[in-house]
Amino acid sequence: MSDPALTPELIAAHGLKPDEYDRILEIMGREPSFTELGIFSAMWNEHCSYKSSKKWLRTLPTKGPQVICGPGENAGVVDIGAGADGTRQAVVFKMESHNHPSYIEPYQGAATGVGGILRDVFTMGARPVAAMNALSFGEPSHPKTRQLVHGVVEGVGGYGNCFGVPTVGGEVRFHASYNGNCLVNAFAAGIADADAIFYSAASGVGRPVVYLGAKTGRDGVGGATMASAEFDDTIDEKRPTVQVGDPFTEKRLMEACLELMATGAVVSIQDMGAAGLTCSAVEMGDKGGLGIRLDLDRVPVREEAMTAYEMMLSESQERMLMVLDPEKEDAARAVFEKWDLDFAIVGETIAEDRFIIVHSGETKADLPLSTLASSAPEYDRPWEPAPAPAPLGDVPAVDGIDGLRSLLGSANYCARDWVIEQYDTQVMADTIVPPAHDGGVIRVHGTDKALAFTADVTPRYVKANPRQGGRQAVAEAYRNLVARGARPLAATDNLNFGNPEKPAIMGQLVEAIGGIGEACLALDMPIVSGNVSLYNETDGTGIDPTPTIGAVGLIDALEHRIAGRADVRMLALLLGGEGTHLGRSALLAEHLGRAEGDAPHVDLEAERVHGEFILANRAWITACTDLSDGGLALAAFTLAEAGGVGVTLDVDTTEGLFGEDQGRYLLACTFDCAEALMVAAGQAGVTLTMVGQFGGDTVKLGRSEAPLEGLSALYRGRFGELFG
Repeated sequence: MSDPALTPELIAAHGLKPDEYDRILEIMGREPSFTELGIFSAMWNEHCSYKSSKKWLRTLPTKGPQVICGPGENAGVVDIGAGADGTRQAVVFKMESHNHPSYIEPYQGAATGVGGILRDVFTMGARPVAAMNALSFGEPSHPKTRQLVHGVVEGVGGYGNCFGVPTVGGEVRFHASYNGNCLVNAFAAGIADADAIFYSAASGVGRPVVYLGAKTGRDGVGGATMASAEFDDTIDEKRPTVQVGDPFTEKRLMEACLELMATGAVVSIQDMGAAGLTCSAVEMGDKGGLGIRLDLDRVPVREEAMTAYEMMLSESQERMLMVLDPEKEDAARAVFEKWDLDFAIVGETIAEDRFIIVHSGETKADLPLSTLASSAPEYDRPWEPAPAPAPLGDVPAVDGIDGLRSLLGSANYCARDWVIEQYDTQVMADTIVPPAHDGGVIRVHGTDKALAFTADVTPRYVKANPRQGGRQAVAEAYRNLVARGARPLAATDNLNFGNPEKPAIMGQLVEAIGGIGEACLALDMPIVSGNVSLYNETDGTGIDPTPTIGAVGLIDALEHRIAGRADVRMLALLLGGEGTHLGRSALLAEHLGRAEGDAPHVDLEAERVHGEFILANRAWITACTDLSDGGLALAAFTLAEAGGVGVTLDVDTTEGLFGEDQGRYLLACTFDCAEALMVAAGQAGVTLTMVGQFGGDTVKLGRSEAPLEGLSALYRGRFGELFG
């Protein structure tokens, strides 16, 4: 087939603006070929180039004594101390979105999102040990929501379970803003020796470029470009851009890669994710200051008559690209033949700054490589500050049990037992705290250490006040780790926003990044990896801004974890003062159907002081949870219900029960430990108050009460009622 003519319509269909195409003409001094146009489109789209966000991402704190590798590689790498043999170990982790594909084809979109994030981790030489996901869907009553929930959750579970990695945490939310654009954010973490991390920068001229893994097909062609555009009424036409995953092939690919890495044959390695062979080759060459020459006749394919354009832009799954030590080719080939995977030398590194693609004896592309990655467009888009939020009107007094029932009966705060049941949480036998609303914990195999994981954001806060919402997402992640007894180490971000060409949306992104940076700096949680997902809009209606924060914390000894349950006669202690803030609260949204007021203020110094107090005194704390959505009432119920006991709170005001003031924790402990904690609180200058007691078979919130059994049945059964 001959290449089509490069009409303005075809150029626009590739996501390139007229001025960007003019820049391509200036760079090349000629009109590009069809394959070259596809390569520029893939590398210059928002998904790969971060052209709207790079300026602001550079403001985030990314360094610290614990950081081995920050943003720019497949995943971030953080030191976690010595292993059993004295070798320094590292946790390798990242979060990334697969939003658009999951809306178009829920099962495969979510499944390949999990596959992609797992490859990001084991590409660095780490064996994956934990996964999480953060999912945002439309209203439960929306006709597409049930299909999306089932497809996405089953896709996440289907891939992760077959691959063999435990899902240890995550979050699920529902809101009308996601009716036309669900969000699927996937997180993975692995463990490696700190001196055995593998990077993607190519080195050495004339070294073989090797294709590894599964064969290339037509699935996913143009996926990165699709992910950088809004949805409209042509959404069904985009179905072929969704990849198809095979977790069993990925499992073999991981084992082969880790075995290969142990041979010393790997010079550099990069997974084929967004934009497939194009992005992996360009990034390896650009980071190493080298060019790349590829011969596509050597690429293993599973479909006939594939064009150079299709092969370069295919996003077929379970594939890697590697620069190889030529002296170890035979040993490397033997590893992949053993695992029944393709191993093909498809090119070489060259000294010139060129990206040369040859197919069927013809040169299909010859481009200056550096212009495709590090020299891609970068925009300082116009932005405007978020408008002042609507003031909070009078909030009527709410009966405590009535308000709690509204929360427990909502899709956002009921138990997600069905979701968790789709995931294998115990594979590898190292999960010591199973998934909960505030994350999970795994032991570091062969050591007395453990790692805690969490993922957090409150979009309604970010919409009302992007800077405070960004701070709050980090602060809540910090608190969730601390509540497990873990010292927070670092974070990864997944910034989900609408169309950045709209100044109001760009303002949300700018201010949210500003808040995230402030909180990460204050709480010593640098951002070490991440992803930006923009253009999450359908027919011009964008999602609520959703900058998800994934975070990892270290428990230096298993006996230091906080993993007990509230029990009879234990006291309920509130760290951080009584609630006062009802603006943008869960009570306001779920019980009163209102969305007004400002987001709560985040006092970062108080967050740090309170977190340090918990960690310094964790030996006296049996169970702990932070206060976030639903305030004290929901926190007390979930802590009590998990322990199978009732709870009595002495707080009776609506603000005190449901206020969402930040920086607060609810503790469960014995009387003697409570006394010790009160003394410690006085010495530390923090506010610690006894607010009630656990026990009995009822939930008493001030003057109102109800049987625990009935509330628990509502809490545990509501999700099934909503989604079948």
